[in-house]
Amino acid sequence: MTLSTTDRSQSTTARSEHSTSAEFALGRTTVLVFAVTAGSSAAGNYYLQPLLHEVAGDLRISTATAALLVSAAQIGYLSGLAFLVPLGDFLRRHRMVPALLVASVVALVVSAFAPNFPVLFAGVIATGVTASAAQVVVPWASALAHPERRGQVVGTVMSGLLLGILLSRVLAGAVAQLGGWRSVLLVAAGLQVVMAISVYLLAPATPRAASGESYRQVLTSILTLIRRHSVLRQRMALGFLVMASFSLVWTAIAFLLAGAHGSSYHYSEFAIGLFGLAGVLGALGAPVVGRMADRGHLRRVTTLTWLVLLASWALVAWGGHNVVALIAALLVFDFGIQGSHLSNQSAIYALDPAARSRLTTAYMVTYFLGGVAGSVTAGVAYQTGGWTLVCGIGVAAALLGLLLWAVFALRRK
Repeated sequence: MTLSTTDRSQSTTARSEHSTSAEFALGRTTVLVFAVTAGSSAAGNYYLQPLLHEVAGDLRISTATAALLVSAAQIGYLSGLAFLVPLGDFLRRHRMVPALLVASVVALVVSAFAPNFPVLFAGVIATGVTASAAQVVVPWASALAHPERRGQVVGTVMSGLLLGILLSRVLAGAVAQLGGWRSVLLVAAGLQVVMAISVYLLAPATPRAASGESYRQVLTSILTLIRRHSVLRQRMALGFLVMASFSLVWTAIAFLLAGAHGSSYHYSEFAIGLFGLAGVLGALGAPVVGRMADRGHLRRVTTLTWLVLLASWALVAWGGHNVVALIAALLVFDFGIQGSHLSNQSAIYALDPAARSRLTTAYMVTYFLGGVAGSVTAGVAYQTGGWTLVCGIGVAAALLGLLLWAVFALRRK
């Protein structure tokens, strides 16, 4: 029996999730645990990014070879999104998430003690796969939250995820300065141990959804969902542009602040990492966006966040020569990024309560592919035309996003 002919099963699962949500009203502690878990898991992909030069020196490899670790994390994460996250609709999440966190601990420890590059490369891929726990937690929180608080809860968990990404660079720079790059991975492993125990003890037990699908049918059903829901396809396109813009800025800014290609900035790696704190403040605005979505203003929220993104590029361009403007730009820019991402998730989670993990996979794979495209474009653009070209591409992406959203909104009317 395929997903397209299991309406009765989906209805039963949806009622089960609704009753679960009613039975386990999410308290602040549980939401906090989910947010920190999402952040600590996603951070595993980013700890080594500001430390590639130190890794290269320690393992006696070239800088170009060390840079392959970024690709390794991306490969692992995409694999987890495609092949593990969909299982969240069918497995008991209160067991699945701690298992992924324990696997993350093993991968981080192996990476920390890697004697050579091949072992480290494999460890980073495994860490990327287990980092997909972040995308199991988000739909889990959405399923448990009451409908009137769903946007706020998802916004809080997504803020934790983005904070994990942004703060990972700061933490890595501070810890590496004291104990080297290997100590960063050991500290990260210790954090994942704490989170595995916290989720196991504090998260509500959820029943396994009744389903007769095989694993292959589960994966195939993702394509069915994409064909069935035009809103999902639309939000996938918008998500691609959002993450491409985010990756464009945060990849190119490392070159800008390091003084590459005539930049007026000449900061250390640790100082560059501290700029992530500006993005933290922007990310904290996500729950506000979530509350607006809960009140039925999802379309307005989407329009507003894309307008914020477009306007923020003026500050981003000015920040190429003014550090105060750059800090303000990162704050506004990350608010727009997080707000747009949250509006996309609020829209897709409302499509099918029984398939939130698979909807997450469809959306997040495209979203993360946008991140890969943005990082590759950033390197080429900065080397070719500097910060000016990077900002020009960003403005074009924001205008394209607004145009697509206008078309999508007209079609729905």
